[in-house]
Amino acid sequence: MTMEVDILELSERSAKFILSNTSAAFANGIRRASLSDVPTLAIDDVNIYNNTSVLFDEQLALRLALIPLTTDIGEFVPVEECSCGSECPACKVSLTLSAEGPKMVYSSDLVSSDETVQAADLKIPIIDLKEGQKVVLEAIAHMGYGYDHAKWQAGVACGYKNMPIVKFENCDQCGACVKECPKDIIHIGPNGAEITGDDILKCILCKLCELACGIDAITVSEDENSFIFSMESDGSYTVQQLIINAGTTIKEKAGQLGQILESL
Repeated sequence: MTMEVDILELSERSAKFILSNTSAAFANGIRRASLSDVPTLAIDDVNIYNNTSVLFDEQLALRLALIPLTTDIGEFVPVEECSCGSECPACKVSLTLSAEGPKMVYSSDLVSSDETVQAADLKIPIIDLKEGQKVVLEAIAHMGYGYDHAKWQAGVACGYKNMPIVKFENCDQCGACVKECPKDIIHIGPNGAEITGDDILKCILCKLCELACGIDAITVSEDENSFIFSMESDGSYTVQQLIINAGTTIKEKAGQLGQILESL
């Protein structure tokens, strides 16, 4: 069977799609790769030259580390994979911040040495500086993986569920299932209870309708080879790039495993 992808919703930051003719192992591989195996840029080192704000240096550095940065996976590589052996433009980006109060300092105030690397959201508040308070620093962003730290996690909400299968047979139209359904997707039609259109995608497989039916006219099950995915990106990549990069990562790891097995 050939794997199929049906796009239900797609925007720059989020996507919902149906993955069919595949296994739970592959579906979970896409989820895990999106969360932890797609490298992204994040601030990892901070050189603070002046900080008279109310925040300790450590607190300020932690806030900076969690600001998502736009990333080009083809331009940068993690430090441990870089041929330079230390730090170079291929594995690090410098961002500077110089601000004086009174003002709210936002992520848009970070000045990057690489125009392709910017804060994914420009209105992330960093610190509220009062009169006379200053912050001057240099932040160094490195490529890393989500399995090392959450600041390198490009996927922020990646999950899936099996495609629900709900069958109605010999329905007596009592309406008990309609009242019991928490998602309000069951309706009484000409031939009895039914779920129409895309409402089946809202089913959470709770089986309350099946339990409420006194004549066992409802059967709720799941398609073991079809999955409804919901994914969101933190802005480091578009969600489309995130999914493609996750699939590429799985392919590369499978290739590496094949080479290892052949050498045994």
